[in-house]
Amino acid sequence: MVRLSLRSSRPHGDTARSRGAQRSGGPPASAAPMDSSSQPQPQSPAAGGDPSEDGAAAELPRLTVTQVEQMKVEARVADIYRVLFDAAPNAKSVMLELWRDQHVEYLMKGLRHLAPSFHVLDANRPWLCYWMVHGLALLDETLDDDLENDIVDFLSRCQDKHGGYGGGPGQLPHLATSYAAVNTLVTIGSERALSSIKRDNLYKFMLLMKDKSGAFRMHDGGEIDVRACYTAISVASLVNILDDELAKGVGNYIASCQTYEGGIAGEPSAEAHGGYTFCGLAAMVLLNEVEKLDLPSLIGWVAFRQGVECGFQGRTNKLVDGCYSFWQGAAIALAQKLMAGSDEQSKQSQPSKLSSVDDSCGTSSSGLASEKSSVVDYAKIGFDFMKQSNQIGPLFHNIALQQYILLCAQVPEGGLRDKPGKNRDHYHSCYCLSGLSVSQYSAMTGSVSCPLPQHMLGPYSNLLEQIHPLYNVVLEKYEEAYEFFSSE
Repeated sequence: MVRLSLRSSRPHGDTARSRGAQRSGGPPASAAPMDSSSQPQPQSPAAGGDPSEDGAAAELPRLTVTQVEQMKVEARVADIYRVLFDAAPNAKSVMLELWRDQHVEYLMKGLRHLAPSFHVLDANRPWLCYWMVHGLALLDETLDDDLENDIVDFLSRCQDKHGGYGGGPGQLPHLATSYAAVNTLVTIGSERALSSIKRDNLYKFMLLMKDKSGAFRMHDGGEIDVRACYTAISVASLVNILDDELAKGVGNYIASCQTYEGGIAGEPSAEAHGGYTFCGLAAMVLLNEVEKLDLPSLIGWVAFRQGVECGFQGRTNKLVDGCYSFWQGAAIALAQKLMAGSDEQSKQSQPSKLSSVDDSCGTSSSGLASEKSSVVDYAKIGFDFMKQSNQIGPLFHNIALQQYILLCAQVPEGGLRDKPGKNRDHYHSCYCLSGLSVSQYSAMTGSVSCPLPQHMLGPYSNLLEQIHPLYNVVLEKYEEAYEFFSSE
């Protein structure tokens, strides 16, 4: 349980007086000045008042809309945490439970039937499949064979004959919905699901989406950004079609999107954003080009996005949002593993005396070693990444994040949400649960095979399935897919 001090949700008296004074004050600066006969005469201060205080209050700036909304969110969160802190020990345990059955019911119901209002997501139907199927997998809930086959059949109809998956049958193939479809099929994990992916056509589609800058565009004639780069590289890595042709230039483009703050923007010269930061960092790991990023600066930016509410915000001066439990939480978990790996490599690396000796052809052995090391085995990067053991603890407050998800994001009827006061939805259910998994497993160090009780908030039954943070699929499902596509 985390006790953090939250700022007051109400403005101070002077600030309130200032806003009242500004609303009832004189004419705007652009208005014509009043003549002396129409000017109000100065009034003496009320008894006990201080004219200097009123003058100082009038000079205070008005609160912005963002500041007001931030104060409202902090007040709602503070009320929830106050109930927890004042509760009896037995009641606290109940409050901190993950409501598995309710979440399973909500997600399973969505898979079988959606209300007519969901027509606005007609171009996102593979995403709906992914959000629900992945959420259920995190909860260790299996689908029956008929439902699995229905999903595989539907996604096969979304697969374009020239490669890639559209947002629905007959729709334009798109990298984002291709990512959602492939992740869904990997999560289902059956031979029928995995073999339904037409990898040759998918590779051709990705080549068509490749821009001369090295980056990818989301669809034919679509936008070029870091999200497109990640979805292309992630899918290509997952189904074992990533090669030098697809990888060329992507790392340089992503590096150009890292901002002065340390986070990564969607495109060069834009604002750092949690979703793009995860996408950029994960893609760089899969490309084996992380050294092109300023990793310490990135870690600092992400770490400071965890605020007083205990959850993460997506950008500087924005409100907390449950979905960033994954986007920011997974990004900093990746960085944690990278730092541990780099420390281990630096300890083990020993320069060879032969490295500077020239051979008879005039080629130094160091040159040969350099040439050999430049050959990247893309197929094994994701697999080997999870074999590295963490030697350091989490770089964010993982218990605080669990507290926000369990107390502020859960909805009693099932499903999870952005923040208190918002409605539940399948997107936030998926990414809140993904972030909860990241936070539970992030404290595992050394040879520990599963989280210890002190890594968990609430009962140990809250423990979710572990994900592969580079792809956001359940780790066991990733390993099965890795074996399947490696053998083809």
